[in-house]
Amino acid sequence: MITVCLLRRHLTAYLTCQQPYLTVDMRAKASDIKITQYLNKNAGDAESTLNVLNVLEELLSSGTDRRIHYMISQGGSESLLNALVKNGSRFIPNYTILLPILYLVAKVGHKDCGIGKKAEEAGAILLILNLLKNNIQHARRAEACLLVIQVFATSVSTAKLIASNQGLDIIYNLIPNYTTKNLQTIKASINAFAALLSSVDNISSAVSKGYVSGLLLLYEEWHSKDTKHSAIDILQALLNCFHKIVRSAVGRDTFVSQGGIRLLYHTTQTCSLNICQGLLVESSVQLMRWCLPKTPLPLRSDQSVYCFPLPRRHHLLDVVASDDTSGEIAGDKMEKDYQEAQSKDYDDDLETDLKKLCLRPPLDRPKDLLPQYSRLCPELSHDFLEQLELSSQGRSPSSSSSDDETEKCNNLSLHSFRRGEKSAVFSKTENGTSGQTKSAASLFKAKDFYSHTGILNSSAEVGTKARETRKEAKSGLTNDQQNNKSEGNGKSYNSTMIDSLIDIHGVDIPYHEPRTYHAAATKTKSVPGFTTLAFPDFWGQVPSPENEPMAPRKLNIQRQKVLEDIQRFLKTDTINKVVFDLEDDSLQFPPDKPDSLRFFSSFECGNLRKAIQVRRYEYDLILNADANCSQHTQWFYFEVSNMVPDVPYRFNIINCEKSNSQFNYGMQPVLYSVQDALNGKPQWLRTGTEICYFRNYFCPVRGSQKTTFYTLTFTITFKYKEDVCYLAYHYPYTYSALRAHLNLLHRSVASSKVFFRQQIICPTLSGNSCPVVTITACPPSKCDKDLHQLGKRPCIVLTSRVHPGESNASWVMKGTLEFLCSNDPIAQALRETFVFKIIPMLNPDGVINGMNRCDLSREDLNRQWCKPDPILCPTIYHTKGFLYYLNSIGRAPLVFCDYHGHSRKKNVFLYGCSVKETLWQSGSTVENAGLKEDPGYRTIAKALDRIAPAFSFNSCNYMVEKSRSATARIVVWKELGVLRSYTMESTYNGFDQGIYKGLQINTRELEEMGMKFCHSLLSLTIDTKALYGKSLINHMNLGQNILDHKSHNSFEDDEPPCVEEIEYSTESPGLKGDDLELDINRCMANIDAEGSTKRQMSGEIGGYYQTFTTVKSPTPSPDNAGVH
Repeated sequence: MITVCLLRRHLTAYLTCQQPYLTVDMRAKASDIKITQYLNKNAGDAESTLNVLNVLEELLSSGTDRRIHYMISQGGSESLLNALVKNGSRFIPNYTILLPILYLVAKVGHKDCGIGKKAEEAGAILLILNLLKNNIQHARRAEACLLVIQVFATSVSTAKLIASNQGLDIIYNLIPNYTTKNLQTIKASINAFAALLSSVDNISSAVSKGYVSGLLLLYEEWHSKDTKHSAIDILQALLNCFHKIVRSAVGRDTFVSQGGIRLLYHTTQTCSLNICQGLLVESSVQLMRWCLPKTPLPLRSDQSVYCFPLPRRHHLLDVVASDDTSGEIAGDKMEKDYQEAQSKDYDDDLETDLKKLCLRPPLDRPKDLLPQYSRLCPELSHDFLEQLELSSQGRSPSSSSSDDETEKCNNLSLHSFRRGEKSAVFSKTENGTSGQTKSAASLFKAKDFYSHTGILNSSAEVGTKARETRKEAKSGLTNDQQNNKSEGNGKSYNSTMIDSLIDIHGVDIPYHEPRTYHAAATKTKSVPGFTTLAFPDFWGQVPSPENEPMAPRKLNIQRQKVLEDIQRFLKTDTINKVVFDLEDDSLQFPPDKPDSLRFFSSFECGNLRKAIQVRRYEYDLILNADANCSQHTQWFYFEVSNMVPDVPYRFNIINCEKSNSQFNYGMQPVLYSVQDALNGKPQWLRTGTEICYFRNYFCPVRGSQKTTFYTLTFTITFKYKEDVCYLAYHYPYTYSALRAHLNLLHRSVASSKVFFRQQIICPTLSGNSCPVVTITACPPSKCDKDLHQLGKRPCIVLTSRVHPGESNASWVMKGTLEFLCSNDPIAQALRETFVFKIIPMLNPDGVINGMNRCDLSREDLNRQWCKPDPILCPTIYHTKGFLYYLNSIGRAPLVFCDYHGHSRKKNVFLYGCSVKETLWQSGSTVENAGLKEDPGYRTIAKALDRIAPAFSFNSCNYMVEKSRSATARIVVWKELGVLRSYTMESTYNGFDQGIYKGLQINTRELEEMGMKFCHSLLSLTIDTKALYGKSLINHMNLGQNILDHKSHNSFEDDEPPCVEEIEYSTESPGLKGDDLELDINRCMANIDAEGSTKRQMSGEIGGYYQTFTTVKSPTPSPDNAGVH
């Protein structure tokens, strides 16, 4: 006699002797096959069959899924189904054998995707239904049949077949009212019923028979009576049924009409906080989110409020103006293409064609057009001899262009109008004394700077719409002097009042002066014709002196916010009052109302289309799409006032588009308080609590109903009663701020040492100038050697802000510009080594009009570099032409870097280009062992890893992606052969490594990153040791141990999944694929545990198919009581 264990051991030993080359796992698999073959041959021998089943169960339980899949591949499923049919078809089935067969069929079939079809072919479908009907009063047998039905129903056709044979009705009637008996069998009944609902036809049948309302009543009863939480599995199984039902439109409508959402909402309110009930709540919330009716955004049209007539496309714009649908379809297509590129498998997106990677495309324009860009190299034509003569005579030389912008700052007059009514605070009589003026200025309050008061209004003459001035702008390149001609002479600020205001409330902000900013803003052309300046942009800002840690995420905060949103659907106590609408002039300057906030966004970079008061202290906010389209809503920047202090206000931005956000990982929006600014603290501060970002139930007004919107929700408690505050996605940086900054930089440089020239590369579509700056060192002497050295300096080309919503890129560029113009020894060394060509804002029109990604042409400019349109994409066309020109005269950039912002990752990092790394990552079979590639593309990243605490070397990559083949980085690398062609990405959020770990990024760190990038360029000099030379390190202002900063292996490259599910689906979060397998294993374990006698066997293994005999059969255990 030998036991079952000995049987398995002897069989394995036999296989080892016969086939010694097999591995242990292979021998185990072979054992499975031999046993299933024996099972088919000796199905009539009950005792032997039972023992074989026990051996098979042990083999499958102790192995991995690979063993089961191997058995399936060798016909194991068919063998078990045949055994089931043979044993189950008997007049009086032997359930001692049949139960193990049922469990094994369920266990193996659960892993077999074709089990339904195989069961149909074997005739097992009707058999299992008959077995179920005959064993309704036997709980264990019924449970085994239900587990098998659940497995069979994974096939839609099989589920239909079972339902057509009354399977749906039989199983539904097995689900009882509340009881404490046979819970496992009841759970199996509900799960089997849910499995049959994989078919839409079955769902329709269940709806027509009233089963939905019946299940809802059962859920309500079980939930109310289960006070000891012993039936959590039953409730979860019922929720799984609901999840299956609402997959179809008819099921969802029936569920909602029968009060399903209301029932689930009320049951979630009574759940305690224990883990088990937490799963019920999460499953219920997901179900309610799915069932909430799709609600169109409360807008007149999905199209942006801003519509700009494009050259060559008047016929297209006429269609857009008359029929929103066409514009939305075009916008949907562009967004679909973008989303497809984002969702591609990363390896599939990599370019693997070696020819495309290595061959340089031809020029996209005739060569004879390139000489026009020679004027953008003023350092080559400047008369430095005359300049040196003037310097030697003690006279002030000028090595930079100048415009009359700064001179006009002194001719500004102060306006203070509220819809034509003079403000008493700012009025000044002819006989008014300076003392009276100062007294008036001392009365300045934050409430005086509501946008509707008109205090920061620009004059009528300069508040011109871009479309009225576009025809005046010349296409192509213009003379440098175009920037300085006739730029508005209307009424402006009173300089005396400005001086008084600055004397009373002003602070010293480096490279910012309010009058200079206003002078620049008066010449900025916007699509709607902005006439108001945002106070933070006018007044300026300084970084917060304190570190701002990432915001901790409150436990289950998303669930709380979603339940509050569901409450809107169930109740009628919401206000739903429009308090701001960009399309309604009457709501631009609404009268003071004590019961609601006041909003405003009609200023440069501003973006808020509509504000709806939902509850007393809650507002839904809708962002404006990019001009001329209906897509790309993420950036926001608006004014809010009339708040009640110390009261939490909830803001919901309900039409965000990205599927995830750093707001789920500790990021906060930024807030600027006018009252704090007047108190000497002009700072953008991270603010907000209870922040989360999740998919909502809104859809477009027209067009594709498949468009998905997300809600960013946050709560803010304001400090002051009559404050005026500004909220933004990130630290704003306007086009006017850039122009003012460049003028202040020009005034700050020592012209005898620094060559600083600001020019216009071209006008934009709306007539704004796109500046290009040249920075280098003036030659120290008149000798030919110094003058010749200037002409041989390699070029560094830096660009930024091609995507208008990436304001962090402008702050990095600000740091770069200020450092290169400084007296720092490293800056001086860089100027003496390189010529810097900087285009700090490639998309002025997008920035001005508060757009997120596109230009007025409705195009993503960073996808236009292959063949940019000279009319629709002038800044890209002429920037690329300028790069072509530099290459044609032998001055191709040594480094090209395009500054960007990244919304999905933390830290700062580089994207570059490498043929070898791309081929290696893609797993390409192309032989690249002999392919030579200069590894210098990694030099700057390695240097930054040493010196920049914000920089993450691990996040850098050098892959060439197909979806990004038209970006600046790849085009400059491929077409101009620039080895070091980069995109530098800066986080909106903060850092998860180094000395800044756990902190949110501030403008201070962004500007520091711009400076550190300049430091890294020293690694490209002939003497690379200069990067770590003591004389320069002393000037790098490095903290202790920062020089040894390493980002390697310090963090994971991508964010982990959000702690709460951002999306919603019909899949029940409480049910996993392993639940069925656990139930099967539990049932099989019960059979072994309840055997009162050990199973014994005798005989010898004498041949390949030797007969197994058992001396004593096990005593079958009695079945449990009935289900009901």
